[in-house]
Amino acid sequence: MNCWFRGLTLASVVLVAACATTRPVVHHQGDVVTMGLQGQREHALADTSHWTLQGKLSVSDGNDNHSGGLTWKQDGDRYDFTIRAPVTGRSFRLTGGPDGAELEGLDGGTRRGPDAETLMAQTVGWQLPMAELKSWVLGLRADTGPAELRFGDDQLPSQLVQDGWTVDYKAWDATRQPAMPSKVFAEKPPYKVRLAIESWQLGQ
Repeated sequence: MNCWFRGLTLASVVLVAACATTRPVVHHQGDVVTMGLQGQREHALADTSHWTLQGKLSVSDGNDNHSGGLTWKQDGDRYDFTIRAPVTGRSFRLTGGPDGAELEGLDGGTRRGPDAETLMAQTVGWQLPMAELKSWVLGLRADTGPAELRFGDDQLPSQLVQDGWTVDYKAWDATRQPAMPSKVFAEKPPYKVRLAIESWQLGQ
């Protein structure tokens, strides 16, 4: 693995999200009203394919933990995913779309692959479900198969189970309409992805 990524290893990562509401611990299956509200959220965000988020990302494979500042720009089917190392300030950039993916910033030059998931797994050992994460980060179910939703007392999703991953919504920015996730933890043992979102810019 690239030495720079080893340099990102941290014992723990503090994920802080602005304007976040603390999530209740208790989960419950959605009743008619709760599912109706979620349906309204999903309808309002269904066509949201252009956005930028700023935050912090932590990824673990069960042995190593890596983290950094994140800027994620989504432009339809195309993405620009930049991670900055917390100490050195060095960054790498993952870009691509339906025609493939490119990873810049590694020793040895730009790497290319058929898609983001394959490229990240082959080059740095990260398991990032990019196709699904594009929906999950919005608090939506991906269109890749059946999903189970659970809700907190605030009637916002607290957990989503899909494609073998368990996605816990630890905090939401309820100042936005519709409310947007601000702390998202996804896990498929031994892999873990932790995302703290500090700002959303929808439509750009």
